[in-house]
Amino acid sequence: MARHGILRSPSPALQVLSVLGAIVMVAVISVGAVGAFYVWTVALTVEAAGVSIGDDGEVLPPSLGEIEGGVNLLVVGTDSCEGANTALSGACQAGDTAGERNDVTMLVHISDAPRRVTVVSFPRDMIVPIPACIGEDGTQYSAMSAQMLNVSYMYGGLRCTKMTIEALTGIEIQFAAATRWTGVINMSDAIGGVQVCLADDIDDDHTGLHLKAGNPTLQGVEALQFLRIRHGIGDGSDLGRISNQQQFMSSMVRKLQSDGVLNDPGTLFNLANTAVAQVNQKQIVLSQSLANPQRMVQIAMAVRSVPYEDIVFVQYPTAYAEGGLRVLPVTSAADVLFEALANNQPLQLTGTTSDGYGTKVVGEATPPEAGVTAAPTPTAPGTTDPTTSESRAPTDPVVQLPNSITGQTAAQVTCTVGQR
Repeated sequence: MARHGILRSPSPALQVLSVLGAIVMVAVISVGAVGAFYVWTVALTVEAAGVSIGDDGEVLPPSLGEIEGGVNLLVVGTDSCEGANTALSGACQAGDTAGERNDVTMLVHISDAPRRVTVVSFPRDMIVPIPACIGEDGTQYSAMSAQMLNVSYMYGGLRCTKMTIEALTGIEIQFAAATRWTGVINMSDAIGGVQVCLADDIDDDHTGLHLKAGNPTLQGVEALQFLRIRHGIGDGSDLGRISNQQQFMSSMVRKLQSDGVLNDPGTLFNLANTAVAQVNQKQIVLSQSLANPQRMVQIAMAVRSVPYEDIVFVQYPTAYAEGGLRVLPVTSAADVLFEALANNQPLQLTGTTSDGYGTKVVGEATPPEAGVTAAPTPTAPGTTDPTTSESRAPTDPVVQLPNSITGQTAAQVTCTVGQR
C-alpha cells in the first residue's frame, strides 16, 4: 500500500478549532452586558496582533448582525519550535528547528443564504505552485512551480499561504488565522474535551497514544496525540490522519451546537480567557481583517444554526506520486467542488470518508432540540435570520461530488479504524 513517508508531526485540527471556538464564544458572550468587558479586552489584544494578508482595509458596519454575504476563512496550523512548542515535538527536540511550516491547511467556506459550511483540508505534502512571496525578514522568494504546500508559510507567512490556496482553488480569501502547538492542550482543557469514537484499539509509539476501542473523551495531551496520530490508524498515511481530524472536528461541531458548551457560561468564560491568553502569547496569529471581535461575532452568527447535513468536511482530491511520498492535486475533481461552492449548491458525498482508510461511518447524529443552542441574537437590518424558513432552500440542486473527494458531514458519526 503506497503511503506517505515519515514526516514532521503536526498538531492540527484543535488549533483550527481554537480559533473557531473563540469566534463562537465571542458571539455568545457579547450579547450581554457582562460580556462587554471581555469583548473589549479581546479587541485590544487581537487588533494589535493582526497581520496583513492583502486587502485588510474594510471598515465594519456598526452592527452585531450576522455577516453579509459569504465567508472564506483560511486556517493553518504551524510546526513552530519556539518556546514551549519544542517539548511537544520529537523533531524539535532532535534539533530539526529550521523554519515554520503550515503542516495543516484548511479553507472554511461559509456560503451566503442559505447558509452552508464546507471545510476543505489540503494535504501538507501536496505538490503545488507557490507564487512569489516576501518573508517576514524581507527576503524575496521567486515563484516556484512545484513545491510541497507546507513550505508556503515558511516563505511568507499567512499571506503567502493565502496566495497559494487562492491560486490553487480560484477562491478569494478574506480572512486568515495561524495557530501554533501550545494552544491545543489549553483549548481542549477549556472545553472539557471532545468525545471520539474508536472502532479498534489504538497503539502508536510515535505519539505515545494507547487507547482502547470505545468512545473516550479526550483533552489535554491525549487530544494532541490523537490529532497527530497517523501510524496507528488506517494505512498510516497523512491522508488517514486528515479523516481522523475530520472525525474530531465533526464531534466538536456537534458539541458546540449542544447545550453542553454554548449554554454553559463557565465554559464560555474559560474559553474566552484561554483564547485571549493564546493570542497574547503569540500562539494564535490573525489577519487584520479577522482581528476584530465584532467581525468574529458576525461570522459566528452566520454559522450558529447551520444543520449538521450542511456542514461538510472534505479533503482536496489528490493522487499519489513519488512512490507514495508525495501527492498531486486532481484539479478536475476539485473544480466540481469549487464550482458548487461558488453557486451555493448543497453537496452530496459519494466517496468514502478517508483516502487513508482512517475512519468509517457507524451512524447518524441527532440534531440538538430546538432552543438548546446559543440564545437568539438580533439580526442586522437587511440580513437573513438563518433560523427562518426563508433562509433554507431545499429545492437547490444537489451536486454529487466525484468519489475521489473523500470526507464526511457533521451528521455522520464516524469511528477511527486501527492500523491495517
